[in-house]
Amino acid sequence: MAIFTGAGVAIVTPFKENLEVDYNKLESLIDYQIDNGSDSIIICGTTGEASTLTHEEHLECIKVAVNRTNKRVPVIAGTGSNCTETAKYLSMEAAKAGADGLLVVTPYYNKATQKGLIEHFTDIAEVSDLPIILYNVPSRTGCNMLPKTVATLAKNVDTIQGIKEASGNLSQVADVMLYTEGNIDLYSGNDEQILPVLSLGGKGVISVLSNVAPRDTHDMVAKYLAGDHEGSLALQLKYIPLIKELFCEVNPIPVKKAVEFMNLASGVMRKPLTEMEPENAERLMKEMKAIGII
Repeated sequence: MAIFTGAGVAIVTPFKENLEVDYNKLESLIDYQIDNGSDSIIICGTTGEASTLTHEEHLECIKVAVNRTNKRVPVIAGTGSNCTETAKYLSMEAAKAGADGLLVVTPYYNKATQKGLIEHFTDIAEVSDLPIILYNVPSRTGCNMLPKTVATLAKNVDTIQGIKEASGNLSQVADVMLYTEGNIDLYSGNDEQILPVLSLGGKGVISVLSNVAPRDTHDMVAKYLAGDHEGSLALQLKYIPLIKELFCEVNPIPVKKAVEFMNLASGVMRKPLTEMEPENAERLMKEMKAIGII
């Protein structure tokens, strides 16, 4: 059984003006997401600025998410690292904190061969019994996990159950499903490709868009899986312009500004991320108003 089906939010991590993590705001964001239809909380991922959290903050965010969610929806903890030992440590601690699953990105900067990827993920899987969703996002990591590598891991490691595919290459996504014979839970890692990935057997999306449009992102997946392909397509096309604005600067700069526009949390980020360019923020606000989000 899949860890979740539908739209999981890659939730932002709110900061105070002094750059401390705002755990109270994080709790309110989690409630907002669950109340508005999100099917899973993905904590401490790319959108959650995990790369600038200390290990202590990272694990506290996971604990807050687990406690606040209180089993209403699954909590999937981002525990990836370019250091295998660090990823093992974070994964063990996330399991102790009560997470329902792990999202583990391919190593970045130092990267890895395909053999190295197999050993990396196999080692991580040995430290807990939690189901793992592999995360392939070569545009950010410089490391592309090939479909046959995914198939090897899915076949040989019982806890590797899913993949968040954010390569943007639908032919590669199709090959993942071909070589795994469909025996992997596939999630879109790109909001503009939710329907194409669902059409290849996907179970849903791990979404940036859900931060600002949780109900419609949930409905987009739910309608498709219920057979209402036209209704799902209408929602996908409706949000394409907003999705473009949410990625007009590096993620999560625009989505942090979007949640600020919605008065859900501050748009404060930790460097090297910086304030959104005014002209881009203006276009983002215009698109959010056009859709009726603000």
